[in-house]
Amino acid sequence: MSGDTGAEALVRTLIAGGVDTCFANPGTSEMHFVAALDRIPGIRCVLGLQENAVTGMADGYFRVTRRPAATLLHCGPGLANGIANLHNARRAGSGILNIVGDHALPHVAHDSPLTADVDALAGAGSDWHAFGRDPARIGADAARGLAAAGSGYGRVASLVLPADVSWGRGGVAAPPLAPAAPLPPDPGAVARVARALRSGRRAVILLGTPAVVEELHPLLAGLARATGADLIGSPMIAAIPRGRGRLALPTVAYPVDDAIRQLAPFDVVILVNCPPPVGFFLYPGRPSLMHRPDAEVITLSRPDQDAAAALRALAADLGAAPAAVPATPGGIPAGSGLITPENVAATVARLLPEDAIVVNEALTLGGGFAAVMPHAAPVDWLTVTGGAIGGGIPLATGAAVGARAIGRPDRRVVTLQADGSAAYTLQALWTQARENLPVTTLLFNNRAYAILLGEYAKVGAQPGQTARDMMSLDRPALDWPALARGFGVAAEAIATVEELHAALARSLALDGPSLIDLRFG
Repeated sequence: MSGDTGAEALVRTLIAGGVDTCFANPGTSEMHFVAALDRIPGIRCVLGLQENAVTGMADGYFRVTRRPAATLLHCGPGLANGIANLHNARRAGSGILNIVGDHALPHVAHDSPLTADVDALAGAGSDWHAFGRDPARIGADAARGLAAAGSGYGRVASLVLPADVSWGRGGVAAPPLAPAAPLPPDPGAVARVARALRSGRRAVILLGTPAVVEELHPLLAGLARATGADLIGSPMIAAIPRGRGRLALPTVAYPVDDAIRQLAPFDVVILVNCPPPVGFFLYPGRPSLMHRPDAEVITLSRPDQDAAAALRALAADLGAAPAAVPATPGGIPAGSGLITPENVAATVARLLPEDAIVVNEALTLGGGFAAVMPHAAPVDWLTVTGGAIGGGIPLATGAAVGARAIGRPDRRVVTLQADGSAAYTLQALWTQARENLPVTTLLFNNRAYAILLGEYAKVGAQPGQTARDMMSLDRPALDWPALARGFGVAAEAIATVEELHAALARSLALDGPSLIDLRFG
């Protein structure tokens, strides 16, 4: 049989479908696909040193470009390595097409050491998955996978590529398939929400990621002004515009008691492309849901529906016109001396360049930013949505690659990164150095899994020596500047506000990546 190999048909299909970037950690079973990527121009390959870095990069790429990249993962164990950040990507609503290499079909029966139930793993980590079995069909399989990845606001799709399907002849490239658009809003839901907002009861509108895009901020401001409803972001928001000229939207607090207090005043909870706020975990004597048990919960639009159309229909029903985004009073306070969460946030907010991309995985030490970000330059703020730690550094790496892919290589990426979660995926620093990406990593270093100490207290326990040993990172302390330099990234350590100001200014002026180790007392 002549013609393209399955791998060549797959590459041509990806290019025809608009894929220009493949984040990769290839293995032996993918060599024919790698060779096809080498021979057929059109896809830039970005190497990651571990699959969880690869999948996190693809997540960051989508959040900036709004189009799916491909990943290349090696067999079942490689896919398993990447599932944690695929979990985060699914929670973020990011579109990704994973190409998962696997053994040649006749070889699977012999149970070689790398054999795994890759189909089950793909199903566990994806919204859509398929198992390629025929070189003549692999192009059509890929076209379906790309359409699935681009459907709605984005989905995780996985295509298993056995080695013999990759090398076999008779491959046929497939034309692109149109992804499914978000569904229109339900007029009945719009009417129910409008009635609730006219009822005089105190209401909150909880907003998911598609409802907080910058172009909707004047409409949201107008709805709040016309109805008196509060606007709060879902804890699941993947990306939100922040800074001067944007709505200063609070989000539902992470600590359960804080979230319960935050939502306690509201008789009506309106959901826009998000689920009801739920605690990350269930604690003794605490509820799972954060709103009041007697509150009326109404869905204006589901995650698969058009948030902008739903909000515009609601505004039309209520006669609410777009309004100017209100300015937040106050400013950014000055600070000096030893660093604290508050003066770190103030220093960073003061120096952030306009149109930067901020990736937040600072967790316990990042609490000072809510107060100062309304006065910072306009930026895009990305969060690790799924709770699987280790997303921040890969997310930032992919965001920088994505900015370059859409002609914005000037956009600075600033990562607010906790030390405990950084240790999961620090390999992505190497990709930042190899690609010379403009990423500044601010390493929030308290030498502990501090978030776990908080969780320990919530269950009513006092940590003894065994518990403290499992939550501390100080025996030995991680030498973050040395680790970063080992991956090719410039780095320094600081302990005062004055040192931070100088170090951050130097970092933001660099062409490539750097890491600043913020050593909290």
